[in-house]
Amino acid sequence: MFDDRNLKDLLYQEFARIGKSLSSPKRLEILDILSHGPKSVEALSKATNMSVANVSQHLQTLANSRLVKFQKKGNYVIYELADAAISDFLTSLHRLSEKQFVQVQQIKQEFLNVNLGTDGVSLSELKDRMNKGEAILLDVRPLEEYEEAHIPGAVSMPIEELSEKLSTLPTNCDVIAYCRGCYCLMSVEAVELLRSKGFNAFRLEEGVHDWKLQNDK
Repeated sequence: MFDDRNLKDLLYQEFARIGKSLSSPKRLEILDILSHGPKSVEALSKATNMSVANVSQHLQTLANSRLVKFQKKGNYVIYELADAAISDFLTSLHRLSEKQFVQVQQIKQEFLNVNLGTDGVSLSELKDRMNKGEAILLDVRPLEEYEEAHIPGAVSMPIEELSEKLSTLPTNCDVIAYCRGCYCLMSVEAVELLRSKGFNAFRLEEGVHDWKLQNDK
């Protein structure tokens, strides 16, 4: 027969299973990437600069903790988050880390190339400027991530295709770019390219997850 102490020990033992699986920086990065849509092992390998073998080992650990699931498509194994709640958890983890550790804030500032003058636009500013026809919004993530979810009104223009499609952009309004959120540099790269070509360009400070959270309130 279980008493109160036994039940608590068993409960926290189960909680710790998830905690142990999140103790690796690389596994946290994999979860972050998967929060933007399903990915093959090969795509995750490229995005994280890890070997396929190492990525597979990390995915196995995450799968054992039921944080990811997978399915086979032809010759590929496609992974995705096991539940949408995991994406919300990651957002909370990021915010808590920023609040508790000044190092995170400092790294974030450097990560976003603040000193290069890449001005940010908030979601509230974005909505107002788009409603007035003053700005066009570019989603510079991979196409499959855009198709999985995107901010309404955004135009898909993956960063690797941006230079080839500059001629399709209007020159009479601001161009605002976004990617996977504040820890992603694709939008910074896009803004720098756009500005070098004469566009009045800005980076959206938030991403799709932030937009969803704001609209779920």
